[in-house]
Amino acid sequence: MRKYVEFGIGNRWLLRTELEHEDGTETEVKGFQRPFRCHSVYMRLWIGHRVLILDSREGLKLTRKPSRKFKWIIGLSGE
Repeated sequence: MRKYVEFGIGNRWLLRTELEHEDGTETEVKGFQRPFRCHSVYMRLWIGHRVLILDSREGLKLTRKPSRKFKWIIGLSGE
C-alpha cells in the first residue's frame, strides 16, 4: 500500500494522509498516519488545468488535469 502525506492549501484538510490500495482505490484520513517509510519528497503546484510537480525521485514534471483547481502542496511519498 502506498501512502502520501500532504501538507498545504487545496485539500480537504491542511495535513492529510492518502492511502492508495493495491486494487487502485484511495482513502483519505485527516492527519499523519503511522507507520510511514519515506521514499520521496515532492512539491505540487496546481493552477487551473496545469500541475507542476517537483519530485526528489522523478525530477520536474508538468501535466494537465481535466478539472480547474488551485493547490499548493508539499508531500512525502512512501509506504
